Amino acid sequence: MSKRIYVGGLPFKTTEEEMNGLFAAYGQVSSAKLITDKYSGQSRGFGFVEMPNDEEAMAAMEKLNGSDFGGRKLTVNEARPMEARPRSGGFGGGRDRGDRGGRGGYGDKW
Repeated sequence: MSKRIYVGGLPFKTTEEEMNGLFAAYGQVSSAKLITDKYSGQSRGFGFVEMPNDEEAMAAMEKLNGSDFGGRKLTVNEARPMEARPRSGGFGGGRDRGDRGGRGGYGDKW
């Protein structure tokens, strides 16, 4: 079974190829995915790597966690499963905004 690894603290100019190369030094890499901002496309400074061999993945996590990469300290550990987030709809994120006043309130000139 493959291990999914969280990699944080990446320099913002890091590419997926560089991430792949960093982990390939410790074994086979199935995939390397850099997380980017959906509007600007700029890196968010973290990503995920999948390695099919558990022993190689553990060795990579031990060696790379806390190491320097591009002048930044990496955080490397086993990725947690993604938690389900409540879906929000429209303006306000689905929260009950309450009564925000309106016509006829104190100070209204309508």
